[in-house]
Amino acid sequence: MNTTHGMEMSSSTADRDSSDDSLYRKVMWKIIPLLFISYAVAYLDRVNVGFAKLQMLSDLQFSETMYGLGAGVFFIGYFIFEVPSNLLLHQVGARRWIARIMISWGVLSVAMMFIRTPGAFYILRFLLGVAEAGFFPGIVLYLTYWIPASRIGKALALFFLAVPIAGVVGGPLSGWILTSTHGFASLRGWQWMFLLEGLPSVILGIVVLFVLRDKIDDAAWLSDEEKARLHANLERERSEQIGSSLKDAFTLPMVWVMCLVEFCIGLGIYGMGFWLPTLIRDSGIKNLLDIGLISAIPYSAAAILMVWVGRVADIQHERKLYLILAALIGAVALALSMIYAKSPVFAIGALTVATAAILTAFAQFWRIPTLLLGDKAAAAGIAIISSVANLSGFVSPYLVGWLRDLTGSSAVGMYLTAGSLALAALIVMAFPARLVNR
Repeated sequence: MNTTHGMEMSSSTADRDSSDDSLYRKVMWKIIPLLFISYAVAYLDRVNVGFAKLQMLSDLQFSETMYGLGAGVFFIGYFIFEVPSNLLLHQVGARRWIARIMISWGVLSVAMMFIRTPGAFYILRFLLGVAEAGFFPGIVLYLTYWIPASRIGKALALFFLAVPIAGVVGGPLSGWILTSTHGFASLRGWQWMFLLEGLPSVILGIVVLFVLRDKIDDAAWLSDEEKARLHANLERERSEQIGSSLKDAFTLPMVWVMCLVEFCIGLGIYGMGFWLPTLIRDSGIKNLLDIGLISAIPYSAAAILMVWVGRVADIQHERKLYLILAALIGAVALALSMIYAKSPVFAIGALTVATAAILTAFAQFWRIPTLLLGDKAAAAGIAIISSVANLSGFVSPYLVGWLRDLTGSSAVGMYLTAGSLALAALIVMAFPARLVNR
């Protein structure tokens, strides 16, 4: 009798899980594609200055240090306004706030084509950071309104896939624009690149305003029964979170430890994002279109590895180990890319492994805050982690640019970046497995 009852319960649970799988696939197909495209455009607008640099520095007589400072000052504006932006999104709704972010940063990205002086370069990059502040943590927070922590891994993996896809598409696209439009209508190639890659953000911002839905209850494409199930699943997992209040976001030690880990990983991400074209050129590839095409190789590998590791980590409920391994492999590969910097095949091979591993570490890390934080703690905590971590976007390009001017090589800066990834792995080793491996 008990066995029969147990089988009935097991069958009922399996049916519910299968039904929920279908429901969450429906949710993700409705919200992820637009978010994915928006993030790909955002990342492209953030790092396309790395390609513009290949022409812009000689045209405007900027030093490597000037470039590094301009590339990095973006993240100062981002840091200052990240937490307020996310709290406003939580208050006024994602639809209007994300649309505002995208339209304003698109306009400023286009305005980059008019820079002539270092001062104008610094100001526009700072304002671009202010405009974009809150976009990334806002999307992560928005996904927690729909999907519980136990299921959010797949949604985050698909969303984060926008970064390597932006690299796959953006590298060849930027290289093609730089070479094919150079001199057309009396504009330089880098000016056309800022114009043509900035306008899609404005268009997408308008689309977001009309298409995105703020919360479950606003979705006309969900039935009342489906809305009730989504709400129930979210409520069921809130008891397992370690923080939910605004105070928790600022006082929980784990939040600040996560800030340090993501800062270290961020040094790797932006070290690659801003300097990959230069590193490829230094290996002996000189043609700008070739640099753009070759830069797609590391990001293609990253797209594959991110999805595969994300799926395996979800099945095994093992996030800690894969995050540690990805950070360590990224550190070793980045160091090897400098050791073999003058050999194009070995250097690009090492850069491919490094990029894939670093972005995989990034994707694995961001599953942890969504597991641990809820409600206002999630709104503020995710923004705090993102804002502190994004300071790496200032430190990395400025430090590497300064060291490159000082030594004539990118090697010292990249070795420091590799060290930061190893430090991230060491810190994660101390994370309690019971908190992060759910």
